[in-house]
Amino acid sequence: MDYRSEAPEIIKGFLNYHGNIKGHSKLTVDEYYLDLRTFFRYMKIQKNLVPRDTNLGEISIKDIDLDFVRSVTLNDVYDYLNYLSRDREKYHNSENSALGLSATSRARKISTIRSFYKYLTLKAKVLDVNPIQDLDSPKIMKALPKYLTEEEAVRLLVNVDGPNKQRDYCILTIFLNCGLRISELVGLDLSSYQGDHLRVLGKGNKERLVYLNEACINALEDYLEVRNTIAGVDTKALFLSSRRQRISTSTVHSLVKKHLGAAGLDTSRYSAHKLRHTAATLMLHNGVDVRTLQELLGHEHLNTTEIYTHVENSDLRNAAQLSPLANLGVVSQENRGEPENKND
Repeated sequence: MDYRSEAPEIIKGFLNYHGNIKGHSKLTVDEYYLDLRTFFRYMKIQKNLVPRDTNLGEISIKDIDLDFVRSVTLNDVYDYLNYLSRDREKYHNSENSALGLSATSRARKISTIRSFYKYLTLKAKVLDVNPIQDLDSPKIMKALPKYLTEEEAVRLLVNVDGPNKQRDYCILTIFLNCGLRISELVGLDLSSYQGDHLRVLGKGNKERLVYLNEACINALEDYLEVRNTIAGVDTKALFLSSRRQRISTSTVHSLVKKHLGAAGLDTSRYSAHKLRHTAATLMLHNGVDVRTLQELLGHEHLNTTEIYTHVENSDLRNAAQLSPLANLGVVSQENRGEPENKND
């Protein structure tokens, strides 16, 4: 897919702005395009520009112009939201996919539409009035991030085995100690490793330094001894697949699931991204402040990092016991003595 040949000019300008001016990654820009393509395909059906029974995936949006974009109303977008929540397949390429996207997925798609109209109004200045200015996003229920306990993290590492033991152990060690995103890890080059730190390219093409502890350095050195013996490697990538190419995100997902299962951990509950949650949570529990954690994880906004400031149930129990009134019932019971006999 290449939006440069598929997108109408009015959408292409928006995508170019985010790719070239805002510095968003190709993956992010492509997601913006897919969101807008689905939205305007649906709008063409709703506005009777194509037959109602037309397959959504077969509708072209190359004829979308400013007049069509201007014609969209707030009610149109809410109708689209209703379609996403009730009729849109969760997994578009699956034969047995359930219907209805989550509030998080709907909110992301609505964010793209809102950003598009804001760009047309404030940046491109081709709209005098933003027709969806008052658009609300679906309410998202905040859930605590799932993470491994320290004991489970240790169990995961000590059970790593197999033909790619050094590579897999190194990847898991970096996840659990540094909290990298999976896209950041697969993007690491040999030159990214510079003694006591990694140069990591994060979201929005923002580079940051991630300092390494002794466990990470040892794991990297052990892996590099193996990597350096592999003949015929014509790539600068740090982590290689069995085909001697840069490791893919799907391969990393698979190896994480494999080793979680070998360690007796729930593979339906945990994933590669949950290892990032684990790193963040364990660091907070061991005294790292939230501002430092924000820099380490590469979060643009502090409120993103603050999802990790949850506390364990044991801490909540201790807090309850530290209340100055915690022993009031005990004292009252001791002072009460034997119950009075009302017949005396």
